[in-house]
Amino acid sequence: MAQIKGLDAHDRPPEAIRQCYKKYSKLPLSEVDNDLGILDLQKVDPENLPTSLTVSQYKSSQDLRVAFDDFVRGAHPPQVEEAPLVENIPVYTHNDISGLLMIPALFPPTIQTELLSRLFHRDLPNPEHKTNLHLHYEVTYPEGSNTDETRTSFFADDTMRELQPKEPQIHKPLTIQSVLDKKLRWVTLGGQYDWTAKVYPEEAPPPFPQDISKLLRAAFPETEAQAAILNLYSAGDTLSAHRDVSEDCDVGLISVSFGCDGLFLISHDNGNGCEIIRLRSGDAVYMNGTSRFAWHGVPKILPSTCPAWLANWPSLEEDIPGSPPGPYSMWRGWMSGKRINLNVRQMTAHPNS
Repeated sequence: MAQIKGLDAHDRPPEAIRQCYKKYSKLPLSEVDNDLGILDLQKVDPENLPTSLTVSQYKSSQDLRVAFDDFVRGAHPPQVEEAPLVENIPVYTHNDISGLLMIPALFPPTIQTELLSRLFHRDLPNPEHKTNLHLHYEVTYPEGSNTDETRTSFFADDTMRELQPKEPQIHKPLTIQSVLDKKLRWVTLGGQYDWTAKVYPEEAPPPFPQDISKLLRAAFPETEAQAAILNLYSAGDTLSAHRDVSEDCDVGLISVSFGCDGLFLISHDNGNGCEIIRLRSGDAVYMNGTSRFAWHGVPKILPSTCPAWLANWPSLEEDIPGSPPGPYSMWRGWMSGKRINLNVRQMTAHPNS
């Protein structure tokens, strides 16, 4: 297996990976459903697997339910259409990608909506968590944002309030409306990764949200959540093929999907081929072993595929008959055009030292 110390985050992917990425980035939407090269986790039959897949284990939904209940205890998530918890959730592995775990529908609707609410209403307005906007803009926060208990969500902000550019001759002011509609592309939690230099700053990072760390630890006990990148995609957005090799350790990476489906590319062990996986809302991927250093990216977002129960987030209260408009009513339908990915990693080998 490759060692993280010998890999460079600035390297370019092999030609075979670039061509695979190019093919699926250009694939017409009308051909996605019939493309035999796309693996759709939520359509795989554990009793009739393709030759490339194996069920390595089943996760107990009852064990996870304890963590799920603890996560939402004391919160008041809006009522959403809950499917019954699957008794045993299959964990798939791929013959050509050592260490990769693929888990369909791991997180149920209530957990997804509550996770999104904490990430965007509490963690995004925290000035310690940097975004792609901080490089070029003086990011100011909604009035009243002082502590985790009194954060004011950007979704409750004045939509016409502007963020001023650091270099007005180059960049134009951004309204909050444009920030949330399109301009906000990523948020960092815990360890504040520098996407330009592709390194973590030397100073001590802000603490990772403990409640989210505890939830993820229940599903992926091998990884201590210390840093995360929350990626926001709209139709037409992509993420080029890359490797995550800037950490000081090679503990597995956690990836959780929300909203619209995305095509996820990940390279085979030999670097000469790749797999395209259709990830739906609630699906999770764990990149461990050799797959920890695999080339991966997102060549395509599939618009209009967000589940109906999530499409109106952050204004789900109005989905309940007789309920008055909520504080985020003007953003009703926002998630219908978004794919959100939470990518979590451990930065150091001894997190508690």
